[in-house]
Amino acid sequence: MELGAFSVSLAVRDLAASRDFYARLGFEAVGGDGEQWLIVRNGTTTLGLFQGMFDRNTLTFNPGWDAQGESTETFTDVREIERRLDDAGVEIVQRTEAGTEGPAHLMLIDPDGNPVLLDQHR
Repeated sequence: MELGAFSVSLAVRDLAASRDFYARLGFEAVGGDGEQWLIVRNGTTTLGLFQGMFDRNTLTFNPGWDAQGESTETFTDVREIERRLDDAGVEIVQRTEAGTEGPAHLMLIDPDGNPVLLDQHR
């Protein structure tokens, strides 16, 4: 099962302060609206900075994207991942919408209470 690109989505209090901090660590902005959220990257390490959008830091996987946020030729659709997780007995706290295609997401909570988001954009 291919989960796609991995990043950590950080729930930040002040987007500008976080952007400046991570810029000093060599991260460059590669996406976002710059007001509520920003995607920053340093090599193959990607962070999402989200102000007022998440309650907690979240582990994020993007089926269909590689580490640079580019579309992959093949990937496991998030609905197929959901089916496999159901078969494996994994509790899903937010499900995809039934009967849909294309972009969708689902949410899990790991044993330590960390949110795990599978967010497919295509």
